[in-house]
Amino acid sequence: MYTHLGSCSTTKARLGKLTTDHGEIETPIFMPVGTLGTVKAVSQDQLVDKVKAQIILGNTYHLYLRPGCDIITNAGGLHKFINWDKPILTDSGGYQIFSLSENRKLEEEGAFFKSHIDGSKHLFTPENVVEIQRVLGSDIMMLLDECPPYPSSYDYAKNSMELTHRWAKRGRKHFLETTPHYNHDQSQFGIVQGGTYKDLRIESSKFMADQDFEGIAIGGLSVGEPIPLMYEMTDLNTDYLPTDKARYLMGVGTPANLVECVARGIDMFDCVMPTRNARNGMVFTRYGRVNLRNAKWKDHHELFDADFPSDLCNKYTMAYIHHLIKANEILGLTLASLHNLTFYLWLMEEIRTHIKNDTFGNWYPGMVKQLEERP
Repeated sequence: MYTHLGSCSTTKARLGKLTTDHGEIETPIFMPVGTLGTVKAVSQDQLVDKVKAQIILGNTYHLYLRPGCDIITNAGGLHKFINWDKPILTDSGGYQIFSLSENRKLEEEGAFFKSHIDGSKHLFTPENVVEIQRVLGSDIMMLLDECPPYPSSYDYAKNSMELTHRWAKRGRKHFLETTPHYNHDQSQFGIVQGGTYKDLRIESSKFMADQDFEGIAIGGLSVGEPIPLMYEMTDLNTDYLPTDKARYLMGVGTPANLVECVARGIDMFDCVMPTRNARNGMVFTRYGRVNLRNAKWKDHHELFDADFPSDLCNKYTMAYIHHLIKANEILGLTLASLHNLTFYLWLMEEIRTHIKNDTFGNWYPGMVKQLEERP
């Protein structure tokens, strides 16, 4: 599934390709988050034509609750239901269950939880999470894991990691014993856990590498720990992960986070930040973060960046964009969301180009500094 195409000579940055039945994915890559089968405020056509998205992410927990497995089955799978013919990755719902700390209970069998919609009771097991993702028909499915909070005691993180490992064996076994529903191949990624404890992270990395998953994700980071600690754990994990499989850092992050973590050997990212921040008036640019609600843009009748390929930058003045955002007009939310997603995918393309030319090591520190500015 993953083909390694090259490496940076001075960092751990990698150039690669993921091959699925719905298309190839160039890595490093960012995956827009379409939790409920839609990337908020952005259409599927816009994702293809403007954002240049190669793969999107859906969420098992949310899609299982609404619209539900029966409806998606009757539609012929998630691809047909949402009219998307490119690859899809589905998260197992482990993080969502983690966030429902007062409405869930973890046992050896699985995770018992109450729906955030109507309070109904449900159980996710390593096996039925595979079954649900068979129904969804995603190209890449994640196994059920427990995401420990930060901070966690050593004993809690160790017990949590060991539970995830036992669930991983069950989930992998069930994946290998079942078949896809819609005549296209599916793959399964393992998830490294271990909190912020080095020995646990190493143990979990080695364990997941031994299970023969098609790819391996790093979970349990970007949950409140300091950013330098996230970088340290990521760097440690990739030292122990196989070079011939994709590495996916879950739930990360800012543009600067992505560049830094590519330098530490990560191939795949997802995060709600581009669209969530856009809806709050914050956009990411080549010159740093911009707050569109800031009054300094109120009478600024110029384009922000005429050479950047997004309508927010090269078609509408900052005064107009500021007006739309302040008035909570839907067009403003769409333009900001489209811009941020376009920027993230543009950044990934820039990264791939620099890795290919072996200029990434010299380029990325300056780019990180530039991305963290506030023009």
